Amino acid sequence: MPPSGPLSSAPAKMCQSCHVRPVSTYRTAATGGTSWDQVGQREGAAGLTTHAPQAAQAVTLPTTLDEAVAALAAMPAAVPVAGGTDLMAAVNSGQLRPAALVGLGRISEIRGWQYQDGHALLGAGLTHARMGRPDFAALIPALAAAARAAGPPQIRNAGTLGGNIATASPTGDTLPVLAALEATLIIAGPGGARRELPVSHLLAGMEMLRPGELIGFVRVPLLHAPQVFLKATGRTGPGRAMASVALVLDPARRGVRCAVGAIAPMPLRPLDAEQWVGRLIDWDNNRTLVPEALHAFGEYVAAACIPDAAPEPDGSVQPLPPAVLHLRRTVAALARRALGRALS
Repeated sequence: MPPSGPLSSAPAKMCQSCHVRPVSTYRTAATGGTSWDQVGQREGAAGLTTHAPQAAQAVTLPTTLDEAVAALAAMPAAVPVAGGTDLMAAVNSGQLRPAALVGLGRISEIRGWQYQDGHALLGAGLTHARMGRPDFAALIPALAAAARAAGPPQIRNAGTLGGNIATASPTGDTLPVLAALEATLIIAGPGGARRELPVSHLLAGMEMLRPGELIGFVRVPLLHAPQVFLKATGRTGPGRAMASVALVLDPARRGVRCAVGAIAPMPLRPLDAEQWVGRLIDWDNNRTLVPEALHAFGEYVAAACIPDAAPEPDGSVQPLPPAVLHLRRTVAALARRALGRALS
């Protein structure tokens, strides 16, 4: 929690139920929303089983987004696949037996990006390897850093931005970055239909992909300000995140946006911590912030995302297990370092 006194404008005790915004969980309805690499998303609609894998009976390779949507409409049991880093793992382990596949690898329109009204319109077929290159890093640094941290080269070369969003694994590295950037999705539907959907709504299950829909593009605001992605893996080198933090500065709104990933089924936005530290930054004087506030921000984020246990009926509070306390300290350190790097 932030310190009391001149530095702090936050309440002394934080409400545990309303100060953190969740922005991710599994996002397809039981009726069969369409995704890129979603494992088992169509079991309810298509009758897919979890028996031993077998080869798909049909493979369609469209060359445009609308052709892919039409193929899914023509084959309701089909599963779309881009990089396949999650889907094929499920097939190989016997967890999924798709009746048909719609391959998205030949759709060139979703493998690049373009500028549009102060935003970057990113194709959902962008691979992590492509997003990790210097030209993309100059555009959206935090997303490039997350892409470079996504795993070994074979995973980065195959895995796609759209697949990471649709699969929505709690440890997906791009997800907290997209949440902090408040990105939106362009969804392609039957008959050439397009609709826009906040990434946070899809990840939280507030809105889901409808049958026959695909993620086409991701719209990301270009803030032209520092942004940072950090993660802790518990081991040396790239790997699954134990905790991750994405932080971006928004000078136009004099604000800080932060999202914490991997510690919950969804990235978490500690909104009160964002607002609190945003009021303390001297935006007119090189974005200065006193060290005590920087340290307090990390503690505030960690306490918001990993709160203390609820009081017992007798008023006592059980201490958090050592592993949870370690995770809280890790989140605090990541948040503190991310903000420090963004302000330096």
